[in-house]
Amino acid sequence: MSRILPLFPLNIVVFPGEKLNLHIFEPRYKELITECAKTNATFGIPPFLTAGVSAVGTEMQILSIEKEYGGGELDIKTKGIGTFRIDELYQQLPDKEYAGGKITDIENIDDEDIIIKNRITELLYQLYETLGLAKLYTDLSQDYKIFDIAHHVGLTTDQEFEILVAESESTRQEIVLEHLLKVVPVVLETEKLKERVKLNGHFKNLSPPNF
Repeated sequence: MSRILPLFPLNIVVFPGEKLNLHIFEPRYKELITECAKTNATFGIPPFLTAGVSAVGTEMQILSIEKEYGGGELDIKTKGIGTFRIDELYQQLPDKEYAGGKITDIENIDDEDIIIKNRITELLYQLYETLGLAKLYTDLSQDYKIFDIAHHVGLTTDQEFEILVAESESTRQEIVLEHLLKVVPVVLETEKLKERVKLNGHFKNLSPPNF
């Protein structure tokens, strides 16, 4: 079922479940956030990529207004609660300064593949351990979803958008697995190269071969 949603395009990808802090300073978006906060309404963040406003975005809930400035600027805390598809984009909603869209909610298919998940988890451990980011791994929840880790695996913005657009967990798993299978061996080899470079020039106590 379609509905009208205020839109706040940004050149980032936000995932469902993600918490995002924003500083609001443009007049049209100060209006958007103020009105949404008063009515406990949601708004959408469609990524603004090279081709313009994307057809898929993330619906955001305002958790709190942390600070209001004298000039009307706002610091807010928000959280992604789901994804949507824009059926019709309006540069301005009637009697508003901000954009909006006629949108349809995208249903998430939770068809996680545990075998793929275990392989992703192994690769994440190798990646984080090699980069000295072991805390990212230890902080990882046992029941994590791809949306929870997608910002922490070295994806480009376009790849993150591919994750956002995917409508099933298994598809998102396949995208991340393919990425990690390419990236992790490169990172491991780079670290080995760094170690070899460090050794170069040091005094070495080596035993010559017998021949």
